[in-house]
Amino acid sequence: MSKLSAEAIEKRLLHFPDWDYYDDAIHAEFEFDNFKDCFSAMSRIAFECEALNHHPDWSNTYNVLTISLSTHSANGVTEKDFKLAEAIEAIVEPEDEDA
Repeated sequence: MSKLSAEAIEKRLLHFPDWDYYDDAIHAEFEFDNFKDCFSAMSRIAFECEALNHHPDWSNTYNVLTISLSTHSANGVTEKDFKLAEAIEAIVEPEDEDA
């Protein structure tokens, strides 16, 4: 998978308002009500990571999850990172089912 240009990344990020691009990776931080909810989201994300065979650099402190995505073999951001970001977004910010 080839590394995306900075321009392509910035264009794609228009659809991912919670994410920023710097240091050859896309980054996001999500806050939950408590540690349990944060850890639960991390567990659900872990299953998506395994399904996509792509894994984030991430950490959590109490109720805050910090995620950094890049494709190490490409030395930067690829389409794989955006696929994982999309899956993460669906988990941490599910669409309102009543809408």
